Amino acid sequence: MGAKEKLEAMLNVALRVPSIMLLDVLYRWDVSSFFQQIQRSNLNSHPLFQYKYLALNMHYVGYILSVVLLTLPRQHLAQLYLYFVTALLLYTGHQISRDYVRSEIESGYEGPMHLEPLSMNRFLIALVGQLVVCTLCSCVMKTKQIWLFSAHMLPLLARLCLVPIETIVVINKFAMIFTGLEVLYFLASNLLVPFNLAKSAYRELVQVVEVYGLLALGMSLWNQLVVPVLFMVFWLVLFALQIYTYFSTRDQPTSRERLLFLFLTSIAECCSTPYSLLGLVFTVSFVALGVLTLCKFYLQGYRAFMNDPAMNRGMTEGVTLLILAVQTGLIELQVVHRAFLLSIILFIVVASILQSMLEIADPIVLALGASRDKSLWKHFRAVSLCLFLLVFPSYMAYMICQFFHMDFWLLIIISSSILTSLQVLGTLFIYVLFMIEEFRKEPVENMDDVIYYVNGTYRLLEFLVALCVVAYGVSETGVWRVDSDGFHDYLHTLVLQCLAAGTAGLEELPPSQGRCE
Repeated sequence: MGAKEKLEAMLNVALRVPSIMLLDVLYRWDVSSFFQQIQRSNLNSHPLFQYKYLALNMHYVGYILSVVLLTLPRQHLAQLYLYFVTALLLYTGHQISRDYVRSEIESGYEGPMHLEPLSMNRFLIALVGQLVVCTLCSCVMKTKQIWLFSAHMLPLLARLCLVPIETIVVINKFAMIFTGLEVLYFLASNLLVPFNLAKSAYRELVQVVEVYGLLALGMSLWNQLVVPVLFMVFWLVLFALQIYTYFSTRDQPTSRERLLFLFLTSIAECCSTPYSLLGLVFTVSFVALGVLTLCKFYLQGYRAFMNDPAMNRGMTEGVTLLILAVQTGLIELQVVHRAFLLSIILFIVVASILQSMLEIADPIVLALGASRDKSLWKHFRAVSLCLFLLVFPSYMAYMICQFFHMDFWLLIIISSSILTSLQVLGTLFIYVLFMIEEFRKEPVENMDDVIYYVNGTYRLLEFLVALCVVAYGVSETGVWRVDSDGFHDYLHTLVLQCLAAGTAGLEELPPSQGRCE
């Protein structure tokens, strides 16, 4: 992909992020509660309040407009943003002209400007600002007819011709009306453009559905909108704003424990709507993809990309997070509850990533031991990664047992980490056998049988771990009576157990992070 294609891809994502943010804001906005507050206030007698039902409908119009902006072709979307920028520039020109006229009225000087330095300075500043605005509008709209955007310069020309201040005020209003008429004419001349676009899009959709079907249409839209990257960028923007809001309101440094709580709470704040939850899901998927790619690169170097360019896409971890979030009603909880529930869900996701890393490392490590490769650096990378996968899952299980009370469901959660460590032990043992055979420089008798017994042993250990989990559940909770909602209720129980610890951490948070979504 060339530089131009990369720039177009980045622009395609960046232009659609505001649409997702608008959908997120509309979802958070409780329209009924908003109008109830107005009804209780003095604004209830205002004539505009009589159109509250129209405003309620406009809320849904906002949804439709956001979806349209989200699905609009990139060329038309970029053109729409350029029109919006032009409108902002024209408004800026109006503000410059209005401020200049107001300053001239306050000064009361109507003589030649070159005789009054302050008046001359005001005139030059306003003139330069208007010239910049006109030039930018001409560049954005790609036209050489700069006079179309220079109506706001009329008050300056009138002042240069020593026109009375009262007349300049009238000229300024005329410039505003003229610019407004230009905007209305432009809108009227392009009134049928949305209809033509919708008509053309409908024809293309019908043709694609008739030829390829709905599934192909969905995949085409998925690829054109770059949905995973779009939602990931949207969530990262939300998370960055949340972190910036926190640190901009604090002057004192934060301890390591508070930073961890801040991290979890900020993530919890950024998954309070379905859109932000999807953003977190895709972000976790890309993080998992990055970790697995780095794992394979660490083991094989650049050969990892030549041998297996597709690799693991990390979607398993994202889907795991989504399923757990939906089953536990994550977005419906308060921020503190959501933060502690996320800590458990993220533990499960990290355990899944470690298992995927082991699936990548296992065949590479065994092949390295059997290939009689004498590169110490390759062996060091393989053994160091296996040691990491042996120690880190055990450390995770130990830490979560220190934080939460041990019971049946927690044992199920940490059992995956225990199994990962057992599988790594089996891989390392077989690798050591291969290396022993290499150092002896003669084949070990019945090596295949030994490897078979080793595999059988750690498979038996995995079975015993599962059996211990079941036995513990039978003895502690009566597992045969646990219904389908047991895991959901358990996670909420864990959250309530840690609420006392989380309440102390709320003193470190800004007010926005302590509210109930």
